Amino acid sequence: MPGGRLTQQERQQIALGLADNLAYAEIARRLDRPTSTITREVMRNGGPHGYRSDLAHRATEHRATRRKPAAPRAPHAPDPSDGRDPESVRGFEEVFTTVFMASGLPKMTARILACLYATDSGSLTAAELAQRLDVSPASVSKAVAFLEAQGLIQRRRDEGRRERYTVDDDIMYESTLASARATAHLRDTARQGVAVLGPDTPAGARLENLARFVDFVSEAITRAANQAREILHSGPGTGADTGTGPGSGSGPAAR
Repeated sequence: MPGGRLTQQERQQIALGLADNLAYAEIARRLDRPTSTITREVMRNGGPHGYRSDLAHRATEHRATRRKPAAPRAPHAPDPSDGRDPESVRGFEEVFTTVFMASGLPKMTARILACLYATDSGSLTAAELAQRLDVSPASVSKAVAFLEAQGLIQRRRDEGRRERYTVDDDIMYESTLASARATAHLRDTARQGVAVLGPDTPAGARLENLARFVDFVSEAITRAANQAREILHSGPGTGADTGTGPGSGSGPAAR
């Protein structure tokens, strides 16, 4: 399997593969590259619908010229790979970061969230985050404040009274419920608009349809989150099944 950076010709082949709606795994197979390499390349250069080989190649060269030698790690700094292959861990965190960014998170908040999820403890101090991500403490402080406000991380104190930022088993559940509540708020606001504009007007009818739609979505999100919550607490390989997935015999498709 070839190593090193992608060549311009390989990037052109990636662009052609995306145009043909090929999966990342198939593009990787044709180029004899790891799937993670292709995923990372595409997601950091515009995504599957915005990828351009020429721009991607120039961006990579620009990053290479700006890259500084890594500073020596402090003697007691935590091992970011937790004993695993460091390059593989960094590659995964980059891909995970781009996925969070695609969902709307700013880059630094996405990097911190990916970093926390990729640690066995699920918990790091601001200093540890700054060191692992090679960024300033101020950047970490701003990003964790945003994540905490969104309910995506929790702030706790350890035995040494240091503040730690944590993702635990229920974080995603609580965040999903918060999203459902925000959707319900949109419903209520739309209904206020119906009252103002009149239910028999085109604008009022449009807002009523919006309210009905988001009402259904909000209830579905809450119901699904409650049904699937146990998955977040199941151990590896337990095969927890909520009976709501494809082929489970429940849900709209089964009725």
